[in-house]
Amino acid sequence: QAQLVESGGGLVQPGGSLRLSCAASGSIFSIDDMAWYRQAPGKQRELVAGITSDGSTNYADSVKGRFTISRDNAKKTAYLQMNGLKSEDTAVYSCNFIFVGRIGGRDSYWGQGTQVTVSS
Repeated sequence: QAQLVESGGGLVQPGGSLRLSCAASGSIFSIDDMAWYRQAPGKQRELVAGITSDGSTNYADSVKGRFTISRDNAKKTAYLQMNGLKSEDTAVYSCNFIFVGRIGGRDSYWGQGTQVTVSS
């Protein structure tokens, strides 16, 4: 059974930076897409950034130019570098990986979520 473990959240002042990590462990054949989502209190979960297995990326308009998603396939890890943080970035951030099985099946896994709070 695979699992995702996130780290890197915390409290930061406006304009500051944080780097989130999401590492996969367990029985994994390969990983396709990786993505970061966030959910603020009273709001729906939204896609923040995604990266495909060949490195193509996409971002929510609200974070373009400030956030960067990357992946290390050897470490089975995704990263989210967040710069120029704003109070509206405050949310619980969760990673999502699409695992591909040996015979082609696809499963979606979620991390436990990590709190990011931007406040002075």
